[in-house]
Amino acid sequence: MLELVSSASRRSAALTTALTVAALTGPVAWVARAAWGLPTALGASRRQLQPTVTGSPLFSGGRFQNTLPTPTIPPASARKGLLRQMHEDRHKGLPAGRVPVVRPELPEQAADLAVTWFGHSSALLEVDGRRVLVDPVWGERVSPSPLLGPRRLHEPPVPIADLPPLDAVLISHDHYDHLDLPTVRELVRISTAPFVVPVGVGVHLRGWGVPEDRIVELGWDDATSVNGLTLTSTEARHFSGRFFARDTTLWSSWAIAGPRHRVYFGGDTGYTPAFAGIGARLGPFDLTLLPIGAYNEAWKAIHMDPDEALRAHGDLGGNVLVPVHWATFNLAFHRWAEPVQRLAAGALRGGVRLVVPRPGERVDVLAPPPLTDWWSAVGSAGDVPAAEATRTAPRRSGLSPRA
Repeated sequence: MLELVSSASRRSAALTTALTVAALTGPVAWVARAAWGLPTALGASRRQLQPTVTGSPLFSGGRFQNTLPTPTIPPASARKGLLRQMHEDRHKGLPAGRVPVVRPELPEQAADLAVTWFGHSSALLEVDGRRVLVDPVWGERVSPSPLLGPRRLHEPPVPIADLPPLDAVLISHDHYDHLDLPTVRELVRISTAPFVVPVGVGVHLRGWGVPEDRIVELGWDDATSVNGLTLTSTEARHFSGRFFARDTTLWSSWAIAGPRHRVYFGGDTGYTPAFAGIGARLGPFDLTLLPIGAYNEAWKAIHMDPDEALRAHGDLGGNVLVPVHWATFNLAFHRWAEPVQRLAAGALRGGVRLVVPRPGERVDVLAPPPLTDWWSAVGSAGDVPAAEATRTAPRRSGLSPRA
């Protein structure tokens, strides 16, 4: 009997020990996984960037500067309201239903002028028979961590490995929703296209294994030629940084000019009078891709709202407007469908030729389809009480955010 009691006691003690170890190691394991690959995903340090960026005339006082004074942190008077929004309004940026995704039909030969929007700011441009991929983000989260940070609201429309041959990859700046480590590594594997980037961003790329001969770094108004296209880095009003240090690399918008057609890609920017100068020098543009989402009064200087995007389109001499920087990640407090609803209403009032493709949908810009409202059927979680707001879990992207 004593042996049975002793055996039971030992088993109980072993079980207690195992449970204690599991309770202690579980959080540790989660933290370790959340931090997996973090140093690599953060990109180049200020020290590593220094030799490249200090030679830029746009780099002053230890940082890159906007032409206009551009606050990126809300004033103290607005921070209390911002904290309240983070607590109360975060769910409003989710779709109420599933975002429709189209499997794109990409022709073997690039067209004279077409665009395939993959979601957020990622798009494939076809310009005079060449292909340019802009701000490609296929990762599951826009974050350096595989477990933390904004997650996709819809799956990528096509595996990145299924993209046709590319002539160039354009990057607007180094924020995670525009420069994605796993996507960069996959593009290095499947493609030989050069990465054309703002000054300093190339240092991140070199650290991630992009060959030196595939990196072209440009300051504002600098240009390079790739297979008959002229790619010009143009002014944007934004900021940069992948951790606490800000403005250590440059941010840009882009003008893509072929022999017959011109495209403007806004990347991520607040409204700036510089648009008019860009339009005068490099336009008019047959197509503009302009950001319309993730706006808030607290950071108005660095993100355009839909009305400002329409104004910028006019400044640039744009013909067809395709909105980007919305629908794919919940990065602000407005309702999911609000940016495109405001944009469509403004375009109707102003007579602007607007096309809003579904994620994955390819548009022939020379024969654009009529505007089709597909977003109202999806709806916004913010249109119903928070307790009733639901989100359909997106499929995995197949690309790990790990470094």
